[in-house]
Amino acid sequence: MEHIAAELFTDPGNNAVVRLPPRRFPGVLIQGDSLSVIRAEVAEILEACDRGDVGEAHEVAALLLADLDGLLARYAAALEDHGIARPY
Repeated sequence: MEHIAAELFTDPGNNAVVRLPPRRFPGVLIQGDSLSVIRAEVAEILEACDRGDVGEAHEVAALLLADLDGLLARYAAALEDHGIARPY
């Protein structure tokens, strides 16, 4: 394990916007349990597709997209608050 100093751009929580040296742009740190939930939602979408249940796949995908949109909005706001242009 290596100890390093990182820049924290948001309050910590289930996720945080941080910049690790020597990276130019910050990234998003996602807690392991939250990452596990995202993975489970993707698996649920695939299982619904395998069953031909397009409605359920669409519903779960829409919820996942909303969660990711929220995460991306938090990232964009953190960059804007600190005068950093988005890398995309």
